[in-house]
Amino acid sequence: MNRTERLTVALDERRYDILVGEDLVAQAGRHLRPLAEGRRVMIVSDETVAGLHLGALERALADARIDARAFVVPAGEASKDFATLQHLCERLLEAGIDRGTLLLAFGGGVVGDLTGFAAAILLRGIDFVQVPTTLLAQVDSSVGGKTGIDTPQGKNLVGAFHQPRLVLADTGILASLPRREMLAGYAEVVKYGLLGDAGFFHWLEGHGHSLVEGEPNALRHAVLTACRAKAAVVAADERETGQRALLNLGHTFAHALEAECGYGDDLLHGEAVAIGMTLAFELSAQLGLCPAEDADRVRRHLAAVDLPTGFERLGGRAWSAGRLIEHMRRDKKASGGQPAFVLARRIGEAFVSRDVAEADLVSLLTEAIAQTAPPLDLAGA
Repeated sequence: MNRTERLTVALDERRYDILVGEDLVAQAGRHLRPLAEGRRVMIVSDETVAGLHLGALERALADARIDARAFVVPAGEASKDFATLQHLCERLLEAGIDRGTLLLAFGGGVVGDLTGFAAAILLRGIDFVQVPTTLLAQVDSSVGGKTGIDTPQGKNLVGAFHQPRLVLADTGILASLPRREMLAGYAEVVKYGLLGDAGFFHWLEGHGHSLVEGEPNALRHAVLTACRAKAAVVAADERETGQRALLNLGHTFAHALEAECGYGDDLLHGEAVAIGMTLAFELSAQLGLCPAEDADRVRRHLAAVDLPTGFERLGGRAWSAGRLIEHMRRDKKASGGQPAFVLARRIGEAFVSRDVAEADLVSLLTEAIAQTAPPLDLAGA
């Protein structure tokens, strides 16, 4: 049954709705009309999404008599940089935006982060809407107001908290995603079960394959469950001073891996998160915090749906535990050079730790690196 569900991120005067359902791009004009009344809308998309779906969105807005203009950036994580941000901001300013202009992010996490950050800084802040087109963006990056860009020093180190006015999560549009992108998004879905909902993780063990294959009911349930969980966390801790940090499960490892891989297509963010969550549970088991069988269960499930759980798919690199730890020290969540990790007591029960000994990290990473085929460079480890 094709119905639209409405969730609310309860942030007082900045509260906004998340709509989840099929055909929401085709219905975008109706849903955006109350926000766009009398305003110009500037769509920001990437080359891949624009080629597939921009025409449908533009028609939907035109049918609702919404004045819209599109700006297209190159696809890929490399667009989350200062150069693309500057170029986008200059083009928007040349187009004559004012404080009444509404930006619309139409794409995956890169487009959402980039557009949201532009909205946060242009004219000291203008409104924007998220229309996420990947599973990862629908269940994670489009909700919560984290915006930003990457730098050579690390991921998302320059950014701002800037909440959208509306999120339209069209689960039907996910049918156009390549399998690899679906899997990358699935890693973030699994995260919600591991950090606080053991029952959801159990459901994923039985339905994960259907979800990755695009079964509509499974997709709908997963997106709703993940968005509901994130909306509750963001409402309780908008600026990540406490509970929201749990959403970084696996991300300290993931961001280090992405930095080492140069933020390219060799390793997608969700793939890095899958490896990072595996390592987080294995570290928890190594420290005696979590049953070893829970860590094994996490690894088995991620591997069963064909997500990476270690370094074995990242061949051709001379991995160094020392270099990875240096990346972790520069992570935005680090304090005084001490990385922060989300660890687990069991599946569904996570907590934040800032006192993991470097020797334990070296032991964990050295063992993980040892599973790879290429020659190893453990200097500095």
